[in-house]
Amino acid sequence: MIIEVRNLVKRYKDVIALDHFNMQVEEGEILGLLGPNGSGKTTAINCMLSLLSFDKGEIKIFDKEMTPDAYDSKKDIGIIPQNVAVFHELNVQDNVDYFCGLYIRDKAKRKKLVDEAIAFVALDEYRKFKPGKLSGGLLRRLNIACGIAHKPKLIFMDEPTVAVDPQSRNAILEGIRRLNNEGATIVYTSHYMEEVEELCNRIIIMDKGKMIASGSKEELKANIMLKEKVEVEQVTISLRQIEEIKGIANVYDVSYHSHTLQVKFMEGKRNMLNLMDYFAQEDISYGKVYSQTPTLNDVFLEITGKQLRD
Repeated sequence: MIIEVRNLVKRYKDVIALDHFNMQVEEGEILGLLGPNGSGKTTAINCMLSLLSFDKGEIKIFDKEMTPDAYDSKKDIGIIPQNVAVFHELNVQDNVDYFCGLYIRDKAKRKKLVDEAIAFVALDEYRKFKPGKLSGGLLRRLNIACGIAHKPKLIFMDEPTVAVDPQSRNAILEGIRRLNNEGATIVYTSHYMEEVEELCNRIIIMDKGKMIASGSKEELKANIMLKEKVEVEQVTISLRQIEEIKGIANVYDVSYHSHTLQVKFMEGKRNMLNLMDYFAQEDISYGKVYSQTPTLNDVFLEITGKQLRD
């Protein structure tokens, strides 16, 4: 077990930030840690890193109790913070060398690791650039290089692709896969659900300081009511017709806004056909029709009742 958190409690005066929070991470996983703002994600991570004290519970990393002076464990941990944390007076190479030097004192070994990290994030041609001269995407890649240069076994990544262009995002995601393939265990937080679906082997959803769901994306989707969502554009329907659509087999929710109808089904294989049969019966004209199986965003919304950025 790489991470084991048991019954973690953290209070800020009268506010309970973590309420007997539990979490486990197996070696080789990319674990997605999700939750709306204020759910306790950042507090939990800071406790795991011993950057924050807690009131009750137990944290083990690499099967050892995690404490502020657990340097043997900390040297094998990498952190990629959401806010870019580099020195603006240093160039790319010197930044990576500085952060690598916090763990690796041997100059020859460190030079090799710095070169590998810069190549890994494809910043070779920017070695002499200072951060102020880099685009947002390149700056994010520098942030990653600084966090992984010492070859950590466990990496915490907090929103590593926020506010970057699609090309940089793809490069970062591919780099995360490569790190994992090379043996790193990764704890990944993001507001981009499609990234979590694409990358993560397992997902933990937090809310109000507790773990409220855990599993693979397939397991999480199987455990919610929604099984199919049908959306119909450019349609005009009456209140009577909305009520009658609610009576179609397997329908459990109907919404209608701006001439767009959304119907949620909990089971069944003929859902769209049944809906189209009703439209034909009522002589209702419509535009495009979409059918979609549940997404991770649907899971999150059904479990928490909130959008991820709430």
